[in-house]
Amino acid sequence: AGNAGHDRIWVPYSKLKHSIAEVLKKEKFVKDVGAESKKGKKMLAIGLLFGESRLPTGRQVPKIKGVKRLSKPSRRIYKRASDIRAVKSGYGALILSTSKGIMSGHEARRANLGGEALFTIW
Repeated sequence: AGNAGHDRIWVPYSKLKHSIAEVLKKEKFVKDVGAESKKGKKMLAIGLLFGESRLPTGRQVPKIKGVKRLSKPSRRIYKRASDIRAVKSGYGALILSTSKGIMSGHEARRANLGGEALFTIW
């Protein structure tokens, strides 16, 4: 959606998606997060962030460059607090599902919590 130039996306609402979007907002990968009703369905509206345009066309560059899913139903990946490392030399983030809820790798390491590694984003 970011590469297409859209400034907002809508996904079907769930508590998990909402908490992941809130963590991405704290990590400054998305602009804003809110629940909206669209055609009678509860949807999660996520505002995308764009960086400085260095292209000669002046087109905006999306803040999210890539996402890699780590844990899948067929293979769960768990990390201890001591195993949490920086993603892309600190320019990315690891998103974890911990006993205290969804949080970034930075927060989990500070709280000395491990959990299921959901995905990395940069």
